[in-house]
Amino acid sequence: MAVKLGDLLLRSKLITPDQLEAALKSQREEGGKLGEALVRVGAVTENDITETLSQQFGVPSIDLANFEIDPAVIKVVPGDVARKYGVLPVNKTGATLTIAMGDPTNVFAMDDIKFMTGYNVEPVVASEVALRKAIEKHYGTPRSVVLKESKGQKAQTYAAGGNLDDVMQTSALTVDDMAGVGLGEINMDEITGIDEGADVDVLKQEEGQEIDLADIAKSTEAAPIIKVSNLILIEALKAGASDIHVEPYEKEFRVRFRIDGILHNIMALPMRVRDPLISRLKIMAKLDISEKRLPQDGRIKIRLRVEERSRDLDLRVSTVPAQFGEKVVMRLLDKTKLQLDMTQLGFEPEPLRRFKDAIDRPYGIVLVTGPTGSGKTNTLYSAIAQLNDPTVNIMTAEDPIEFNLAGINQVQMKEQIGLTFASALRAFLRQDPDIVLVGEIRDFETAEIAVKAALTGHLVLSTLHTNDAPSTINRLMNMGIEPFLVATSINAICAQRLVRRICSSCPEDVETPPQMLIQVGFAPDEVKVLKIKRGRGCDKCNNAGYKGRVGLYEVLQFSDEIRDMILSGASSIELKRKAIEEGMVSLRMAGLQKIRDGVTTLEEVLRETVL
Repeated sequence: MAVKLGDLLLRSKLITPDQLEAALKSQREEGGKLGEALVRVGAVTENDITETLSQQFGVPSIDLANFEIDPAVIKVVPGDVARKYGVLPVNKTGATLTIAMGDPTNVFAMDDIKFMTGYNVEPVVASEVALRKAIEKHYGTPRSVVLKESKGQKAQTYAAGGNLDDVMQTSALTVDDMAGVGLGEINMDEITGIDEGADVDVLKQEEGQEIDLADIAKSTEAAPIIKVSNLILIEALKAGASDIHVEPYEKEFRVRFRIDGILHNIMALPMRVRDPLISRLKIMAKLDISEKRLPQDGRIKIRLRVEERSRDLDLRVSTVPAQFGEKVVMRLLDKTKLQLDMTQLGFEPEPLRRFKDAIDRPYGIVLVTGPTGSGKTNTLYSAIAQLNDPTVNIMTAEDPIEFNLAGINQVQMKEQIGLTFASALRAFLRQDPDIVLVGEIRDFETAEIAVKAALTGHLVLSTLHTNDAPSTINRLMNMGIEPFLVATSINAICAQRLVRRICSSCPEDVETPPQMLIQVGFAPDEVKVLKIKRGRGCDKCNNAGYKGRVGLYEVLQFSDEIRDMILSGASSIELKRKAIEEGMVSLRMAGLQKIRDGVTTLEEVLRETVL
């Protein structure tokens, strides 16, 4: 309460300091709330407490033991909400709902119930003991949570006091087989009536939200929606997912995880939990839950405590109003997976040498290109980490800032107030920078300022969405940059893709027709001795045959000949042919080398690269 009950009763001279101390001692030993402890030690009666609160806050009191409530009124507020806030609906008149509360200062409870029910909420005061008994009378006692699977497997019961380690080892919410059949279905009929305890709260963004896995397992007080949302996040982390897709359709509400670049169906949820679950995720991300017509972007910060160890996790949240409701996509930004060692990203020796040579130059532009989710940010962060030194001023303009890097001045873009990549880059040039990172070159203005910065003694790192390194040159020209500026300002262009790694626990040789190997790019003389591998599938990789991803890199270094060809208007095909003559390893060539090394499969390389 905003005013502590003990202080209130002391000021009203209903209890003595000794009685308050005795009640606090009883509360520590036996649990419960202070009001119950005061009644337990005989300091006051329940009526004393309710009358004092009623007078202090100008709110009527109610004796629930002798008050009959219409069952239709009870149905207005779900049992899990009533348990979470310790409230009980007692009357409904027109657009006004009267609720009994032990704490009439709890505006959060009143606001939530007002939003959920659409009624204006008026509080009345009731004793905590009477409230608990009335809630159990009208809503029943908490029950266990049952998660069922549509595969016909035995239902997994998450009972109070269960061992979450055992729970999490079950297949109820883990990745299905790669065919995507047999979705794990959560039966919400079995989880109604579960108390929404306060062990998992939505805290301030800067404090982080803590989900204690052990507490979730033991508690029967968490609401079904909160339990489901937390389980989705936990299972995504356990499965190594990079993205979570929560998707409503006309007759289906599904959850998918992107694992190693591939989306997998994970859950089928009842349609009636669509709005509550999406609202829960939006609240966690500090988004406007009343705005369902426009896309929104937010962020969730979570602190997971597993086996006495805390682990911070950020999720980038995006909502889009789809035909049958809002689709939510959450990208997991796991700091533990951020690889800043460039030698571990998957570069072949020659592309790595070229890329390092480009970023070691004092000025010029280095571009990293590729589709969304191809690891461009990781490559840029690894480059910045290598260049980070107390003697240089590094500034970044990002949207969003995915990871915090010590010693780097990172700026979050806010287009709604005019802070764009172009305006930030323009401001950076007045900040005495040595190295500038621009999250993405999206328009002519940003590209123009980046070129000017490169030509005036700054090293500029940025990304662009193109298919390969040579086509980036034409993309810049199409944006309006003159060929002579492109030729003189750029040091190198790195195109990249991510392919799945063969699971190290279940590799096996696979027979492949030699003609097919020749068609994809292998030399005829090596296909006779070449051994192609694949993953057989095991428990370690959820029978996928793949576990983890590795990068394919194509680094186009600007030589004098390449610059001359750009000035003369050469096509992307001509530039690529010349670059390969000069030693550039193309994306397909990098993929073939990964096949030779037994790192990935032929299917993965064909999926991500072209000849």
